[in-house]
Amino acid sequence: MILWVLRAVFGILMFGIGISVLVQYSEASEPWTGVIYALAVLAVGGLVVVGDWRLREKPITVISAIYCGLLMGLLLGSVFSSALEPLLDYWLPVPALRASTHFLLGKQFVRLMITIVCCYLSVSVLLQTKDEFRFIIPYVEFSKQLKGARPLVLDTSVIIDGRIADICETRIVDSKLVVPRFVLQELQAIADSGDKLKRNRGRRGLDILKKMQANPKIELQLHDAGQPELRDVLRVDERLVVFTKAVGGRVMTNDYNLNKIAQLQGVEVINLNEVANSLKTVALPGEAMTIRLVKPGDQMGQGVGYLEDGTMVVVEGGRQHVGTEVTLTVTSVLQTPAGRMIFGRLDIKPGTTGSSAEMPKFVAPTAST
Repeated sequence: MILWVLRAVFGILMFGIGISVLVQYSEASEPWTGVIYALAVLAVGGLVVVGDWRLREKPITVISAIYCGLLMGLLLGSVFSSALEPLLDYWLPVPALRASTHFLLGKQFVRLMITIVCCYLSVSVLLQTKDEFRFIIPYVEFSKQLKGARPLVLDTSVIIDGRIADICETRIVDSKLVVPRFVLQELQAIADSGDKLKRNRGRRGLDILKKMQANPKIELQLHDAGQPELRDVLRVDERLVVFTKAVGGRVMTNDYNLNKIAQLQGVEVINLNEVANSLKTVALPGEAMTIRLVKPGDQMGQGVGYLEDGTMVVVEGGRQHVGTEVTLTVTSVLQTPAGRMIFGRLDIKPGTTGSSAEMPKFVAPTAST
């Protein structure tokens, strides 16, 4: 709406200029000349408005490169023209020749050509290097010089997971969270799926986003993602990596494949599963812990329990104690991509008896014959 108001104001101004030109030439007894100039003004104004309306996507890097290139070209043209003017006067020492009309027109032509060449070269160089620089009117900023914390770009999996909302609630994350428009569209598509499980996951993701938007501790932005780099990219994972690289952010995900794709393209990734694994309880061999065994293990005599953070604990000789709390001694810790596993053995108190599988067998020595 504001853009159409701007176009209407521009049209009114151009119409007023055309009427003013027509009136001035009418007073000078040259009405036809005034009509021609007025029509020319209106034609130029109409072409500008139509071109602006037709060209809907205007990359700021291209516009900034042309803008800065023209300014630089005009400056260089003025400097070079001023430097060449004494040489032209030196070639024609006769004052009468220097004051002639042909000589003055020649000087203006040379100045104009120098300015046009400088503008062309400046705009051409900046357009060819627009990906290496970030042009922000009225100054130039290098693209790698980012101010403030880098934004975190969320993907679909980490939104559906929901732990990001709890992490942000602790205020440990002070970066802005960005959700591209295509990620939101993917969430909506999952929420409208015919599969009940997918539909529930999609609705959970939308509820998590709504919860994060309502939280004053979280700075969440829904980005339109209208970068020109995304025009030819169709897959959501690839679009997410290209978008994150364009905004200079970091990807936060639970997706293993997306993690690898982003690393291959030089985009920094924060895997929420790795963050959760790093926060799990550290158990060292020889330490004692108490745990409730909930099911038998895969091997003979094993019992399995879980810590509060979900870490699996495998207890040797704990099968007959399933359903009770036992005290064990940690024997080893295994770190896997799926998480951490703790292995231990039951602590046998003095005066208690255990099963034959738990207690070592004593073999009496035999006499030699």
